[in-house]
Amino acid sequence: MAYPEGNRTWQIIHNAKKGGYGVGGFCVYNTEGVLAVIKAAERCRSPALIQFFPWSMHFQGPAFIKFAAEAAHAASVPIAVHLDHCLKPSDADMALECAFDSIMVDGSMFEEEENIRYVKSVVDRAREKNMTVEAELGRMEGGEDGLPTVDLESVWTDPGRAAEFVKQTGVHFLAPSFGNVHGPYPPGGAEKHWQLDRLEKIHEALGEATPLVLHGTHPLSDEMVKVGMAKGMVKVNQNRNVRNGYHKYLEENCSMVELTTLQVQGVEEYAKGVERLMVEVLGSSGRA
Repeated sequence: MAYPEGNRTWQIIHNAKKGGYGVGGFCVYNTEGVLAVIKAAERCRSPALIQFFPWSMHFQGPAFIKFAAEAAHAASVPIAVHLDHCLKPSDADMALECAFDSIMVDGSMFEEEENIRYVKSVVDRAREKNMTVEAELGRMEGGEDGLPTVDLESVWTDPGRAAEFVKQTGVHFLAPSFGNVHGPYPPGGAEKHWQLDRLEKIHEALGEATPLVLHGTHPLSDEMVKVGMAKGMVKVNQNRNVRNGYHKYLEENCSMVELTTLQVQGVEEYAKGVERLMVEVLGSSGRA
């Protein structure tokens, strides 16, 4: 199949866009996270994306990414493996040699013209690897575990530039900045700070060809995720929200049970958080 239609991430996200549901991009840090997303997706008959930060490439290494990709691709439902927030060109070089289905190129710390050059250079090389590319236009504040905190002011995405940015870079998915932030929101939360009119205009400018990606979902109510989806978001990134039960179980049992039990039950608790989102929020359950 031709590029990018033959790419696993492209298929998962475009099927979700056509079907009117969201697909979760679940950030994981260990084997338990990989297994939990696969278990949840298979039980819910839902597509999913397993996401890593560049931290995993360096700490766990390319062999771990290969393991995750092989496990994901062996699942009975469509699951892709994605690299989130590739900030450094050297990390992009490394990612292109790993087993990712797709990568997010984050040039938001650059001025727009340099961002365009950076993203386009990665897209051109990713094509040769049958990888698709997500990019951020504008800049979101904050940081996440495994990512450096961006100590720069937010730059909101200009709806009038969105389509041209996609055309100039060849990027396949766009992560807009419209008041969303990584990590805790300022007082008033997303309800106060999201510029929904801006998001709606970005969606209108891009049309059906370029799906939107929601970043900045912690903490975020189920209702606000649904609002974002109604305004055009298709890929919905998740990190801490789906891990709360897993963390609680580890805190309460890490010195009480054998390591094998801790891992098996930890995966189960982790999977429950992923399943809840698939069923109650994204609407992806039963779509695979």
